[in-house]
Amino acid sequence: MTRIGQAAMLLHGGDREEARNRFGALWSEIGETGDPLQRCTLAHYLADAQDDPGDELAWDLRALAAADALAQERPVDREAELALAALYPALHLDLAADYVQLQDLSAARLHLARARGASGALRDDGYGRGVRAAIARVARRLDGE
Repeated sequence: MTRIGQAAMLLHGGDREEARNRFGALWSEIGETGDPLQRCTLAHYLADAQDDPGDELAWDLRALAAADALAQERPVDREAELALAALYPALHLDLAADYVQLQDLSAARLHLARARGASGALRDDGYGRGVRAAIARVARRLDGE
């Protein structure tokens, strides 16, 4: 997770290519059957590092699948369960935005509805407010289509 965080700092610092390279190397280590939390986190960041909307969608779908695997495979305490639930609004939001870019508005609306439905798990903090604001932005974009 530390190495994922380091690559994420590169991504947020604007070095998308180096971040993508590091994320790719980490994915080679973790793979499709690695720890679901690591796969979810890494795929979520890998999606953000993509230049092609189709590639971004593929990584966001992997992130969602890993979150689902995490929910099913790992017994969690209440705090971990709440943290996992708070991931779903952002994961579905990312998918909605991907589908908007790909002009699949039906799929975009479906994932936007799922993001809204899951947003009750968000706290009233910076992360929660940010995800809710992004949901509203994607909704406005869809309303304008």
